[in-house]
Amino acid sequence: MLNFSQERYLKVTEGALSLRSQIEQAADEISKKGFKNIFLLGSGGSIAIMYPFEYMLNSLSTIPSYAEIASEFMLQNHKQFTKESLVILSSLSGTTEETVAAAEYCKQHGVTSIGLVGEMGTPLAGLVDYPIANYAENDFAADSINLQMYMLVFRLIHNHGEFEQYETFIDQLQTIPEQLIKVKELTDPKAADFAARYKNEDYHMLVGSGTAWGRTYAYAMCVLEEMQWIRTKSIHAAEFFHGTIELVEEDLSMILLKCEDETRPLMERVERFAEKYTKKLSIFDTADYPLDGISQEFRKYLAPLVLATALQRVSIHLEKQRGHSLETRRYYRTVAY
Repeated sequence: MLNFSQERYLKVTEGALSLRSQIEQAADEISKKGFKNIFLLGSGGSIAIMYPFEYMLNSLSTIPSYAEIASEFMLQNHKQFTKESLVILSSLSGTTEETVAAAEYCKQHGVTSIGLVGEMGTPLAGLVDYPIANYAENDFAADSINLQMYMLVFRLIHNHGEFEQYETFIDQLQTIPEQLIKVKELTDPKAADFAARYKNEDYHMLVGSGTAWGRTYAYAMCVLEEMQWIRTKSIHAAEFFHGTIELVEEDLSMILLKCEDETRPLMERVERFAEKYTKKLSIFDTADYPLDGISQEFRKYLAPLVLATALQRVSIHLEKQRGHSLETRRYYRTVAY
């Protein structure tokens, strides 16, 4: 496959999974000490990764959970944030300004924190109580963080007396790296076709829901906008019919990211509408991938991971077709702001 190193990909994903014992030990210590709620903090792509886990926590557990944008969180004076809170943050570089500031804020307030980073010795790793590091680069960052989050969040839920299937789920997750490579292989022809067809498209509307919403938001903002300078609109399927519907025309590019959780009917409703009113409809659906070794009951949780992996192929082909490097920035981490 174009610009894909299987060896490097397996190193990242298997590296994340190898942290299981460290993550479980941290989760067990925190659970034993006790906490009353969970705050999932991040900025940009890292908060987008948190949104599906907030959804899963709210669906599976009675632990109150809040996914908050780091910079707003520090200004909000959130009344649920106390010394009995648990905070989870992530930043691949460990240097994201707002996320590092949020970690410092948590430390000043005496709140237990966990930080998922790409390497130790970074500012975020030095501020949190439990730093967890797995090396990855931007292209596979979502895979690395997602895998760690499954082990961490589901262990915390399990320790709370919920989700009895934890061991089975995480055992099955150990097989996912090879399955994700198959996802890439299955997606690649479709991704190549999409990139060739839409290389000159200057606007895309992306729709998602449930466990797919975070990836929808992230792909629009962090890839198409940040990495390709393409204007986008990301909209939740539940909100689509309350205003955004009026932007649909026959030449509008719509990208639907479908998952297999309880919100699938919301996406099917948008799909039925889009099929009637636009000629430029693209659908990426987690149900299209076999995921051998993963039980049906667990598939719905894996949407963030599967969609991130599939869309990586779209990004690579867009980069080639448009002659626009995924690493090029005009402003982000380039100028003062």
